[in-house]
Amino acid sequence: MAIKNFAFSPATLKVKVGTTVTWTNQDTDAHTVTSAGSGGPLHSATLATHATYSYTFTKPGTYAYLCTIHPFMTGTVEVT
Repeated sequence: MAIKNFAFSPATLKVKVGTTVTWTNQDTDAHTVTSAGSGGPLHSATLATHATYSYTFTKPGTYAYLCTIHPFMTGTVEVT
């Protein structure tokens, strides 16, 4: 997953259970990958340029997330 131009690309990613997804910050600004709402599994540190964050999805479901620094940046991972 790319983080570039203040967006997650692709905005929606479909994966199978057991898949590890890695986000890479390609922007010059810092970003986060954080579950939308409370209790979600995604909680990256602040990602500087070229930094990465990985998470392995072990349960099916729809996982919405955002950048806490720029909350207009949103994305979804659909796990089946």
